[in-house]
Amino acid sequence: MINKVKKQLELIKKENPELNAILELNPNVLKEAKEIEKKIKQKKAGKLAGLTCVIKANINVIGMNINCGSKTLENYKGTFDADVITNLRKEDALIIGMANLDEFACGSSGETSFFGPTINPVAKDFIPGGSSSGSAVAVAAGFCDFALGSDTGGSIRNPASHCGILGLKPTYGRVSRFGLVDLSMSLDQIGPLTNDVDTLRKVYSVISGYSENDPTTFEESVLTRKKPIKKLIIGLSNDFEKLCDKKIYKKIKEKALEFAKQTNSKIVNISLKHLNLAVATYYPIVYTEFFSGTRKFDGRRFGLRIEESCGEEVLRRIQGGKEISRSEFEGKFYRKALAVKKLIKEDFDNAFKKCDIIISPVTPKLPHKLGDKISILDMYAYDAFTNPANLAGITGISIPLTKINNLPVGIQVLANSFQEELLFNVVEKL
Repeated sequence: MINKVKKQLELIKKENPELNAILELNPNVLKEAKEIEKKIKQKKAGKLAGLTCVIKANINVIGMNINCGSKTLENYKGTFDADVITNLRKEDALIIGMANLDEFACGSSGETSFFGPTINPVAKDFIPGGSSSGSAVAVAAGFCDFALGSDTGGSIRNPASHCGILGLKPTYGRVSRFGLVDLSMSLDQIGPLTNDVDTLRKVYSVISGYSENDPTTFEESVLTRKKPIKKLIIGLSNDFEKLCDKKIYKKIKEKALEFAKQTNSKIVNISLKHLNLAVATYYPIVYTEFFSGTRKFDGRRFGLRIEESCGEEVLRRIQGGKEISRSEFEGKFYRKALAVKKLIKEDFDNAFKKCDIIISPVTPKLPHKLGDKISILDMYAYDAFTNPANLAGITGISIPLTKINNLPVGIQVLANSFQEELLFNVVEKL
């Protein structure tokens, strides 16, 4: 294991100055690697022994910089381990360092970090996607075996697609959020990014489950068994097709048909009639909950006052949330968004009565070039196909599919709540 870690550190030293995926290395990484290697030799090691990981810098790791990609928390050190970190340590995963991200997870491109944009290692002129940009790039570049990110509306699946790797958004409440600096408490989930499904299974089985620290978690069993896939009912929706780049959707449909033939499965058309309202529903919720969550960054307890030190996108969301929360509005915009959120969940509930999985694009368009000025609406539209899963609380995964114009394109598979085991088995056949 020591030799592998040394090679990864050498690769990081060589390539990270350009890619800007890792903001801080674990100073004790070689010492910890030796301890894990010793446990492996004694056959006392945990199920993740031998695997290295990078952690998105909005997840607390004791003694490491939890800066959230922001000047606001530039020098803030974690004072405790998040539940997911405690679970990883118990199973002897080795933390190499902390990953770059869009500032406070506010972004879909990987360009808004105070510490500079993250560069896509497989398409260096184009965005890597966000907000878990550093996590995805670290995996794609070979800096680690897996990474943890957080997904509020696609922040794991979006960069996984753009970087050509796997990214899982677990069911809401499947993974403890204790120790995560929330973007939106009712939508966020921590999840893994990897290059292979076996590692994805292992990491998910370790980080998921009930926690006394997070009342949104469930006691339902976590299953990751390997089972043969056949005779599924696969849902495709014209509601995705209408909003998608034709080149992307053509590839998605071809893969769905190929998968159906391979597994003797059936394809049905499903209706997600409120899909076109997902972005308009998602952002009022995010703005309101983010504004509430950032009131603790007042310059007295955690770093600098956020309004005086943050970037443009973070300030936009704070000001939007402040406006929505004004007393004269009596919460009507937030309540309206929650009402439509419920309708979107009902759409998925009805869809999953007719099918086992839903196959869709991850993003409606190809990534733009780094530094290109695009409208706020176009930027927000990157998550139009991913944030419905967060609004409905279901699980979804991005899987590498193909390249279009030499850019990686992923395929998204959605399943009902607590059906991650099904997703893993589907991935192995797709």
